[in-house]
Amino acid sequence: MSNLGKHRRYLPQLDGKLFLTDGGIETTLIFLEGLELPHFAAFDLLRDRAGWDALRKYYERYVKIAVNNRVGFILESATWRASADWGQKLGYSKEALAHANRDSIALLAELRRTYESSSTPIVISGCLGPRGDGYDPGAVMSVKEAQDYHAEQVAVFAETDADMVSAITMTNVNEAVGLTRAAMEANMPVAISFTVETDGKLPTGQTLQEAIEAVDGATGHAPAYYMINCAHPTHFESVLRTGGAWRARIAGVRANASAKSHAELNDSTELDSGNPRELGAQYRELRRLLPKLTVMGGCCGTDHRHVEEICTACLAA
Repeated sequence: MSNLGKHRRYLPQLDGKLFLTDGGIETTLIFLEGLELPHFAAFDLLRDRAGWDALRKYYERYVKIAVNNRVGFILESATWRASADWGQKLGYSKEALAHANRDSIALLAELRRTYESSSTPIVISGCLGPRGDGYDPGAVMSVKEAQDYHAEQVAVFAETDADMVSAITMTNVNEAVGLTRAAMEANMPVAISFTVETDGKLPTGQTLQEAIEAVDGATGHAPAYYMINCAHPTHFESVLRTGGAWRARIAGVRANASAKSHAELNDSTELDSGNPRELGAQYRELRRLLPKLTVMGGCCGTDHRHVEEICTACLAA
């Protein structure tokens, strides 16, 4: 029996309970597991059983942290690059790409059946990434172009066990609005996660406050919540200290392990894992600044060690 839309009508992470998610999937698989990910596309591992098993092993390491600490978990699919333009670069047909997106959710549904309990509710999220580079907005699409582009992947997720979709590493407002409207059209809850530079602003120069208020204004506050990802806490903590009701719209953080800029990370040939314990303490401080922060995981350079330290620090607080 399918659990289609099990948590789709109401996302349990909105109730205030701590929810973990995974770390930097691509950097972990490349630098720590020695796997090849063309174009940073983790979903490409689903081509064969060995890749499928590698992804299952990757997720299980994190889920067990949540189970052991009796907190919730969000399983984010390995599909950040599984949209049309990137699929074409990787040699996928439209049908093969849709199949890969469905498979990514099927893997997570297997894990949920194994590990979910009343003390560890598990939410399945279909991950969407930017059409362009994750650090550079490049040629910004119109809202309509963004909606049309992302609608295809969202529609596939809407037909699976996914409870929601997450737009990870959004660099500009137009793409975030278009993607939100695509999710609305498919009746899928959506979380919008912006990335920021070392000054706490989007790559377009907009502030987090401006971006969140612009997306809310254009969509009738449609996103279930917002997140920040692919930036170190020191890059945006000062922005959050300025106050404002807009901060209550942020419910998730997936920070980088490294305090390096996007440009420095792009040019780096070695993994900067930072200090897991220090990152945990920084998340604890972020929870004081963000009244609705419940979803915590990592991005580039983070692995299960960082998420475990984040969990320990936040539960202790």
